[in-house]
Amino acid sequence: MTLDSAQLAIIVPAFIAGLLVTATHVPLGMQVLARGIVFIDLAVAQTAGLGVIIADSIGFEPQGIAVQVAALAAALAAALAMTWSERRWPGFQEAIIGSVFVLAASAAILLLARNPHGGEHLSQLLVGQILWVSTAWLPWVGIVYAAILALWFGAGKRLGRTGFYALFAVAVTISVQLVGLYLVFATLIIPALATRVMGRTRLGAAYAIGALGYLGGLVLSVWWDLPPGALIPWTMAAVGVALGMIVPRSGRRSDGALNAD
Repeated sequence: MTLDSAQLAIIVPAFIAGLLVTATHVPLGMQVLARGIVFIDLAVAQTAGLGVIIADSIGFEPQGIAVQVAALAAALAAALAMTWSERRWPGFQEAIIGSVFVLAASAAILLLARNPHGGEHLSQLLVGQILWVSTAWLPWVGIVYAAILALWFGAGKRLGRTGFYALFAVAVTISVQLVGLYLVFATLIIPALATRVMGRTRLGAAYAIGALGYLGGLVLSVWWDLPPGALIPWTMAAVGVALGMIVPRSGRRSDGALNAD
């Protein structure tokens, strides 16, 4: 099977969006895995989505600046609250993150309960619409992501807990509107998890898993007429498993070395 020009016109912008999300979420996901706060992305992303739903229910334009501000404000509020809770109750952080996710998700469902298009809005928040991504929005997303990467690789640990959560909130707020909550979580966790025992090649391998996962999932979704937001996590996981099977043992490290990074 081959792709025609019309299919390529849909896949190429979607793949660029996937590469942009992969660029930022792979290093952030490694930090999330190392900190043991795997579900923070779900909580922050769901809270950002709640901000979008609140702004939409008030009557703001779906792609307007007010919606973006509402989403970012909600995500930053959740991130700062979890920064405070991590200092105050570090042993209960994962439970707090889970509670934030459930409360934000429940609030979103309540707000959409009387909306005739509520099911569609909820599906878009979860699965996303990556095949119909706005090409005009991609350059702006690239600029913001480039700034996030510059801060992350330039400042690193000097950002501290609050800086990490703030960067994370900004990245997730944009990504959840670009590709949906499922792909945000998959891009953060699957490459980081699949490469957890690798050494110096870990970052490159994780980026490869993300890129190949998006490419394979997008192509298959067009061929099989399946939603890419649900298919890409599976292709990404398949690439991760395959890579884990072919990487020589000499290129691996023990799980204990992960915590030293």
